[in-house]
Amino acid sequence: MKDRSKLITEQRNANSFQIDKKSTSEIVTIINREDASVIDAVQKEHINITKAVDLIVESFSKGGRLLYVGAGTSGRLGVLDASECPPTFGTDPELIQGIIAGGEEALTRSIEGAEDNYEGGELAIRENGVTSLDTVVGIATGGTTPFVHGALVKARSLGAATIFLCCNTNTNPAEAVDVIIRPITGPEIITGSTRMKAGTATKIILNTLTTASMIKRGKVYENFMVDLQIKKKKLRDRAERIIMAVTKLERDYASELLKMAKNNVKTAIVMHKLQVGYNDAEKRLEECGGFVRKALGS
Repeated sequence: MKDRSKLITEQRNANSFQIDKKSTSEIVTIINREDASVIDAVQKEHINITKAVDLIVESFSKGGRLLYVGAGTSGRLGVLDASECPPTFGTDPELIQGIIAGGEEALTRSIEGAEDNYEGGELAIRENGVTSLDTVVGIATGGTTPFVHGALVKARSLGAATIFLCCNTNTNPAEAVDVIIRPITGPEIITGSTRMKAGTATKIILNTLTTASMIKRGKVYENFMVDLQIKKKKLRDRAERIIMAVTKLERDYASELLKMAKNNVKTAIVMHKLQVGYNDAEKRLEECGGFVRKALGS
């Protein structure tokens, strides 16, 4: 779309016409009221988000990856979500990746012209070795970012599953994609500032895509992150408390069990529940695809 003035995200928000005249308290109230509408916009995309999760899980099951592609705030949110998965779910950093127009430098500053480079999006897909096993999510809150469109077109030509995430009704990907997720968050408090409601909706959706996918891949037992990587005191404490909650052991015993399980929470749970040693617990988990519930037969 050449005329961006027609985009919903570029319209003026009637609730903030005089926001520059308001007190601090009134400004915060207006922002909070507008933010409250984001949840409903995301909820309306339930079916499409579900379809997207299933595509991602299918890619993982085939040995493929999830790649987010975006520019500016959208790109940063993709990188953020991808970077949080290894410590939370114990995933390989290569499994979920974020690609941002302009590269790493664009994470902290605006790179002029990067998002307008359609060929740059194509190149990013080639350089990251995208194949038919992968799923690529193009994030463009306004829906017009050439870098994102180029990436999606190239990914689709390679046979990858493609998902388009935008916050406008009248913008579409350059070519057909498998799923479109379109939360309509409306005009922003500051006209055109899609880092606000549109950005919030994007973060919620990305959280949902990866979290739901990880649950479907056995990274969660009950509602515990049982594949977390213990790389700092906070996560060791959490791991011990997970074991305590599941096994009903006291802290000292849970800590010792975690050591015996070589800092693997899943293995510790299976060892205790089935009363087996480390090797047998690991073998049982491998046979059950890493799913604790299956390993326990529950």
